[in-house]
Parts: sequence; C-alpha cells; structure tokens
Amino acid sequence: MNGRDLVRSWGGVGAGRAARGMRAVRAAWHRRRSDAVGLPPRGAERARVPGEVRDAEPQPGGGVIRFARSELRIVVAVGGAVFLGWDGAGPEPSYALAGGPPEVDPRALLEPDKDGGWRVVAERVTVAVSRHGAVEIRTPGGLVLRRELPPRWWEPLGGGAARWTQRAEVAADARFFGLGGRTSGPRLRDGSYRLWNGAVPVAMPVQLVVADASAHLVFHDTPWDGTVVLREGEEGAGSGHDRAGRCEIRMAGGPLRCWVIVGTPARVLGVWASLTGAPALPPAWALGHQHARDFAGEQEVRAIVAGYQERDLPLDALHLDAGHHDGGRPFSVDPDRFPKLPVLAEELRRDGVRLVSAVDAAVRVVPGDAVYEGGSAVDAFVRDASGRTVRGEGRAGESVFPDFTHAWVRAWWGGLYEERLEQGFAGFWHG
Repeated sequence: MNGRDLVRSWGGVGAGRAARGMRAVRAAWHRRRSDAVGLPPRGAERARVPGEVRDAEPQPGGGVIRFARSELRIVVAVGGAVFLGWDGAGPEPSYALAGGPPEVDPRALLEPDKDGGWRVVAERVTVAVSRHGAVEIRTPGGLVLRRELPPRWWEPLGGGAARWTQRAEVAADARFFGLGGRTSGPRLRDGSYRLWNGAVPVAMPVQLVVADASAHLVFHDTPWDGTVVLREGEEGAGSGHDRAGRCEIRMAGGPLRCWVIVGTPARVLGVWASLTGAPALPPAWALGHQHARDFAGEQEVRAIVAGYQERDLPLDALHLDAGHHDGGRPFSVDPDRFPKLPVLAEELRRDGVRLVSAVDAAVRVVPGDAVYEGGSAVDAFVRDASGRTVRGEGRAGESVFPDFTHAWVRAWWGGLYEERLEQGFAGFWHG
C-alpha cells in the first residue's frame, strides 16, 4: 500500500464510511501483496544494444537484419504500413489487428545500403537501417521523416521481461498528436505521458506526427506500462540551425514492435483504420444532447425530461448511473426505485429520448447472484500469479473483475447485455 491508497482509504473512514474505508484498505493491501509476488524486484540488470550488423535475409515484403545481439524484422504490407519487430517479434499475437496481419507487399525489397547498412524500398516509404541499428523512415524521395536511434534493453540477471527504451528524432516543424484520449487536447505539448489506463481515461501507444513534408503514424503494439516523453522541435530563425523534435518511449517490458504509416494525415488515418478496424458508426442520437446523473427513481426521471420540454431544450439521451442497479450488482435493476423500467423507457422513446445504462466491469461478490455465479462457472475473473481470484474495492463493495484478454470471457460478458436490451435501454455507458 502506498501513501495515496492509505490517505484515500482512511479518508473514507473519517467521513463515516468505515466499512467501505476498511475494505479499501484491505483491497489496497492485497493489491500490493499481489504485485510483490507477480512483479518481484528486478534486481541487477544487464544493458544491451543491438551491436553491429552481421547479415541480412531477404523475405517477402522485406526481410530480417541480424546484429551481434539482436535482430530486426521489417515487413511492408499492401497499402504501405510497415512493421518493425526487434528480437524476433512478429505482428502476432496482437489484440489490435483486425483479422490478423495484412497481406505483405511482394514489391518491397531488402537491399544493401551505404556504410554497411541495409534498406527496404517500397512504393510509399523507404526504411533505412544503419550498421548499428538506427532506423530511418524516409519518403520515396529520400526525405527523413523519423530517425530512431538503436534501442536499449535492460535485462534482469535473474531472468524475466526486459524493459526497453527507444529514442527518435523528427523534423523541427513536426507536431505530435495522439496517445489516446487526454483532457489536454489532441495536440501533445512538451512533457511526459503515461501509457496506462487509469492514469488517463484511455491511453493508447499511438502517435501521429504531422510536418510540412509529410505525416506519419507510429503504433507500438504492446499492452505493457510505459511512458512517452515528447519535446517539440524549433525552426532556426534566419541562418540559425533547426532543433529536431524528440520522442523517447520507455516500456516496462513486452515486445519492441511497431507499425509505421507514412502519407497525408487523411491517408495515414485511413490505413490505420484498415489495420486495426474502423470504429463502429454510432447512431445519430448518440451524438446529440445528453443528461446523466444518479436518479432517485422513475418520477425524478420524468420530472427532468418534463423540465427540458417546458424550456424547449433539446434532449436525445438520458443516462442512468450505476445507482439504478439492485444492490450495486451489474445487469440488475432496483425494483423499488424503478419498478416499471421498460414502461419508462418506452415513454421516453415516444418523446424522442433514449435511455442509457451505466455498466461497470466490476462484479460484486454476492453468492447466488446470477452474474457472479455465471462468471465463476466459466472462470471469467482475473487471477493473480498464484491462481487466486483477484478481489478489489468496487463502487458497491468487494468485487471481482472479468479478464477480457480471453475470448470466452468477452463472449460471456457480451451475452449479458440481452438483459439491458429487454429493460428498454438503447445504449450503454461503460464506467
């Protein structure tokens, strides 16, 4: 347990929520113990760099370049996306790719470059690799868009996943965007950005770099915890020298692999969507005016909607927070506060208002509850390194959490939404 957990937990005790505060203390203590077992101290580490190039092997769409202490796989796909994988990493397994890796471009060729390096030449991009492992992403005309220095790994002497760092330089006029949903806005200013959901609403290891010459997108396909440090470049005034923009990626482990796409911003985003799958098109009402809160019951819902109508204000959707659940259990309805929820939903729909349900991915530990028992029966909940089910403090009390990394868990959880649809909900709000 760290200081923040302790302050938060005892803050709940002091505010009169003693039972919940003590559960938070216990949950934080268990989490720290699980981390101590599953993530032991790294101890002494050995630093490693690729070393000098040894040989290269052409393959369809690119090839493999071998160094003294590593190897780099380069594959160009149809459409121009470039895959770079160190230490034998391939495009799969991946949670990001839609339908598996794309078809390779047979026209891309691996050939010797100057000063003992190698390069892969394709229609829309050239990838040049120096004899020490620096990688340059170039336009077909030879303009360098991104230069990645040789990566560095730190490997525990006792075994385990190696953490790694990769530094890159971009054009002086380049600007950074992406890394998921962040309240600071789409453009990323100088600073450090953590890649971990919870630290930000949605963190994604995807950055879009836009410069006058061209744009490029870089996607590091790894779910590990990491940090991205950015520093914008500066164009020299008059005869002054340009200062290149810099990007440093530090990951706590996992494969060092990424996809790079070059072109106009529109083309880059189009190829990215074809690679990972286009987002589902939301219904028109989901883009309209919405109201969300924890309602006391059906009468308060009707009063809120009537208030909008009296003031001639638009309202397209109304969200019920998790308070409408029965005892904090997901996929349930409090029968006292919402005794006729399907009737209420139909009334609102006739007025052009859709009802949206909050759904938390935290299942309260209640023996006999259909969701808890059903998840236990299919082994759906997250387990720690020792095989025990992980329990934590959810909004409604002690909870377990579905392990969505398994396909059967996603299928089981997806089937639970039938209950929400039967209650008349038109959409879902995932907290």
